[in-house]
Amino acid sequence: MVVALQECDNKYHSDNEKVVALSTGWYNHGSRCLKNIRINANGRSVLAKVVDECDSVNGCDYDHDYQPPCHNNIVDASPAVWKALEIPKADIGEYHITWSEA
Repeated sequence: MVVALQECDNKYHSDNEKVVALSTGWYNHGSRCLKNIRINANGRSVLAKVVDECDSVNGCDYDHDYQPPCHNNIVDASPAVWKALEIPKADIGEYHITWSEA
């Protein structure tokens, strides 16, 4: 996750915080901002706070490194989330997960 001011709280978040950005549809115009979601993967479960949108339509602005649009149905997780799920480093990036509102 690129370190930038996040849409939901206009703050910076470290890689040690369990935070996520949701793709545009799941972000739902900010209705999930600052709410926790439960992420399940690798036989483990972790709570993470929604702090940003991973724009599936327009891509990202300067503060977000001009990244291209995210795919639909994406949870862009911080390194702390991957670590808590004990995902092998070689698999970090794209990994099948399920999630629900906590």
